[in-house]
Amino acid sequence: MSENPHESWDPRSPEVQSDQVRAYDELRAQCPVAHSEAFGWSLMRHADVVRALHDPETFSNAVSVHLNVPNGMDPPEHTRYREIVDRYFTAELVGAFEPDCRAIARELVADLPRGEVAFVMTRLAEPFALRVQTEYLGWPRALTEPLRDWAARSRDATASGDRSRTAAVAAEFDAIVTAMLDERRDAGPAAPDDLTTRLLHERIEGRPLSDEELVSTLRNWTAGELATIAASVGIVAHHLATRPQDQALLRAHPELVGPAVDEILRIHPPLISNRRVTTCPVTVGGTDLDAGERVTLLWASANRDEDVFGDPDELRLDRDPSLNLLYGAGIHWCPGAPFARMELRVVTEELLAATESLAPAPPDAGEPERASYPASGFSRLPLVLT
Repeated sequence: MSENPHESWDPRSPEVQSDQVRAYDELRAQCPVAHSEAFGWSLMRHADVVRALHDPETFSNAVSVHLNVPNGMDPPEHTRYREIVDRYFTAELVGAFEPDCRAIARELVADLPRGEVAFVMTRLAEPFALRVQTEYLGWPRALTEPLRDWAARSRDATASGDRSRTAAVAAEFDAIVTAMLDERRDAGPAAPDDLTTRLLHERIEGRPLSDEELVSTLRNWTAGELATIAASVGIVAHHLATRPQDQALLRAHPELVGPAVDEILRIHPPLISNRRVTTCPVTVGGTDLDAGERVTLLWASANRDEDVFGDPDELRLDRDPSLNLLYGAGIHWCPGAPFARMELRVVTEELLAATESLAPAPPDAGEPERASYPASGFSRLPLVLT
């Protein structure tokens, strides 16, 4: 870290990327509101992040020149679109899909090798996230591998900071989704009866959603979900393999899997950050910010704030769940949270039910490799299942 992190720290430096969570812990203690060229002003503390989340008038989500439905919107525009999005993640829809999600998890877990090294990210986490998301939306299985390749290119483009690369990769996704929407329109009444077709018929202020709005909505439901769900599966598997006492607890009490997963993902957040921009001068964390300043909410720091959680690495199931910012807070609380919680509970239940133990791989298999920003979790995770 720089000796003066308030003025300069590099979130993309090898020092930070080698262990993002540790780096943010150190920075939070030194400078809870830190400035960098890449992130602008980073809010590191839980209280400051919560304040921003509950003050969208000051900390605006309208940070991009590109349409972002509804994540990049503020009220009242956000409210109108959010009403549509929320209809696709109801308890009824999520509950009805749980058996399909469990079948996918069970198949992938059964296919993992036993008694030898299993590479959990490529064999379980990534295909699980892809298959669940595409099947929930009714997308054809043939899209699974192209989307997997696209997600990898998207991560690389974002990490590069090259806007032309990011735009090119985004255009690839837009073309895939637009073609699929056109097929459904051409099919008319014969179009698949799925959530994507249903979205085609949504209206806002009396008019149909435009292609741009539809693509943006579906991009938010897939691009972000693929990365965070895959990261989450890897983080949970690694935690259980390296903390046998927690693994034993969940094997003995499977009813605790849901809240335990939320707590594991507080300890090692699967999503690093989100962006905001100030709309007026504001003082936060003792730092004066002008209007128009770029602000980064660092979930990976705030959810480990010692002032709120004590020892951030301790798994405790008696914490106030409202303090956990895993799915955000305020008006931008993640609409897909019920779906994500179901996915992660189900895959963890199936992983534990189908095995007797999860353990780290032997040294000759290589160490786990941590993912680099903008990703979290692991890019390579060798474990041994028995």
